[in-house]
Amino acid sequence: MTWTEPERGRPSSIAELRAVTQPPEVRGRRNAEHWTASLYLRNLSPYLTWLLLRTRISANGVTGLMILVGWSTAAALLIPGIWGALLAVVLGQLQMLVDCCDGEVARWRRTSSPAGVFLDKVGHYSTEALIPLALGIRAAAYPLEFPEDFLWTTIGAMLALVIVLNKALNDMVHVARANAGLPKLADTHGETAPRGGLIAKLRRAARFVPFHRLYHSVELTLIAFAAAVIGLFAGQPLVDRVVVAVLLPLAVLALLGHFVAIMASRRVRA
Repeated sequence: MTWTEPERGRPSSIAELRAVTQPPEVRGRRNAEHWTASLYLRNLSPYLTWLLLRTRISANGVTGLMILVGWSTAAALLIPGIWGALLAVVLGQLQMLVDCCDGEVARWRRTSSPAGVFLDKVGHYSTEALIPLALGIRAAAYPLEFPEDFLWTTIGAMLALVIVLNKALNDMVHVARANAGLPKLADTHGETAPRGGLIAKLRRAARFVPFHRLYHSVELTLIAFAAAVIGLFAGQPLVDRVVVAVLLPLAVLALLGHFVAIMASRRVRA
């Protein structure tokens, strides 16, 4: 979408900035808002947005920063031991903070565009593919020895593939609806929930064991940090290897469940 209104000047207060850039339709999004945003990042982001609006950086430029922070998150996991994992946790949170700010800059300046949405997708897809690759390298442990360590790097690569496919399913729904001439779905529970029967019951049960939510960059960095802490006592790379070995089949199960839930919902119905 391209705005026709002129850009606003600088905000006069944080309250004004928050009112314009965090309307109810943004704070109430079911799938687009990560739990960290709802918990605390949306409370912090206006202060960073305030500083960004005092520069000439565009909303797409802020998204570019988000992408770089995301890639740095994956790179931090290549640092062996607990410190690399701790740095990844911090950078993962920072990525989500900057991710809040790019939309806020765009809404304040009225510069929202398809390019911004595209860059946002690039940032999240690439980051959430690079992190599993880094986890596979951590599981292989330094110094890498091939062909023995191909097992763990391959598991990491397969995990990255499954995670990206799972993310792509939602975008496939939007593409399918657009190609069929159907309107865009609202980001609400009613539109995404299965219509009933066994699938709906399984989906409700998954709320109590939400392993399907483990594959966002934030959760993956927290898992890597927990593994690093446990590894101080249980030994490494054993713990990292157990983690990637468990994450892969759970990711496959989440992918299959996501596919079935989509097919059982009204999202792909005319």
